[in-house]
Amino acid sequence: MATDARPSSRYVSSFGWQVLAGMVIGLALGLLARSIGPVGDEPNMLARTLELIGSIFVQLLKALVPPLIFAAIVTSIVQLRDLNNAARLVGQTLLWFAITALISVVIGIGLGLLIEPGIAAGVHQSEAELPKSVGSWLDFIKGLVPANILGIEASSKSAEDGAISTTLGFNVLQLIVVSIAVGAAALRSGPAAEPFIGFVRGLLAIMRRLLWWVIRLTPIGSAGLIGKAVVKYGWDALAGLSWFAAAVYIGLAIVLFVVYPALLLLNGISVRRFFAGAWPAIQLGFVSRSSVGTLPVTERSAEILGVPRSYAAFSVPLGSTTKMDGCAAIYPAIAAIFVAQFYAIPLGATDYGLIVLASVLGSAATAGLTGATVMLTLTLSTLGLPLEGAGLLLAIDPILDMGRTATNVAGQILVPMIVAKREGILEEPNPEGVLAL
Repeated sequence: MATDARPSSRYVSSFGWQVLAGMVIGLALGLLARSIGPVGDEPNMLARTLELIGSIFVQLLKALVPPLIFAAIVTSIVQLRDLNNAARLVGQTLLWFAITALISVVIGIGLGLLIEPGIAAGVHQSEAELPKSVGSWLDFIKGLVPANILGIEASSKSAEDGAISTTLGFNVLQLIVVSIAVGAAALRSGPAAEPFIGFVRGLLAIMRRLLWWVIRLTPIGSAGLIGKAVVKYGWDALAGLSWFAAAVYIGLAIVLFVVYPALLLLNGISVRRFFAGAWPAIQLGFVSRSSVGTLPVTERSAEILGVPRSYAAFSVPLGSTTKMDGCAAIYPAIAAIFVAQFYAIPLGATDYGLIVLASVLGSAATAGLTGATVMLTLTLSTLGLPLEGAGLLLAIDPILDMGRTATNVAGQILVPMIVAKREGILEEPNPEGVLAL
């Protein structure tokens, strides 16, 4: 929009450095708070402050996601009617989601067989327990069907004192399904839907303005999030599962810094350009551990890198639920091999094929649920491996989730860029930077 306010180039060009500085400050404050220790049975004031800052920031981002997804997808579908290759764009997007997932899961299997993390594990089988969230293909299929028009879900949790608290959330995948249906219906309704389309476009403009205000808080939010992670988890939990954690992070690094650059170069896209535009979103994904919470920044980063807004508004939200090379490819592949090795259960060629199939087709099973834990249990149940094995890995899951989410976010920007380039619609990058909303 021509009337959009744009920040100064100096401020924008230093945004990535501001986020990095926030992470460093958060790390230092987290280590300080951890060294102070709790006050009685409660965390110290610094630890509580870091948790409050990080939680508020993610909450603000997540509050923008439902209306932003709805308005963006409906608007993008309406705008895609002007493109002759709209159906091809959708097909190419899904194809490249599958291609990158396939590459990632093969890398995960290779690392699992090479490093053998299950054999080198320093934990005992007595520590295994059945995880609270278990994924299944039936739940995945049912999850595609919206429970209501807004995709809202309620969950209840019992506290130690017996009190029951109920919280409301939203299923991103269901929200996308609803938005696509509404957008398609608006197209078929003709002139009668024009007032509604105008309202949705206005809503999208408002949500983008709100997003601009929240993004400006990213350096502060990053400090709170990384500090909170250091205080809460530390690195002690890695001791017994260090080889497993190493295998996962090596796999994530290969995908992020080798596979993705190779795909960019093969498609004639500058690697430096990609990381310059995507890095703020990757950083936020790392500290927030939420593809959904990072979604507004991810979508804007794709637009900055030249992905047309009408296409980015469709492909990035879809990718936030189905494009998870970290959570749904690298991690479950290595984890499944870990569990098999830990329990001395041999895997054959068919089993490895099932790992690939589950990873490529089951990524969307993580949407609106408990992320990688659901995908892992889905893979284990497909292979017939003990689900209790997943319980061994929960202690270090938050530490691994930071790297997984960062890789997810990078892939959610990468695929729209590649598809836009191959279809000849990739625009020149926006020199104003990620904050130019």
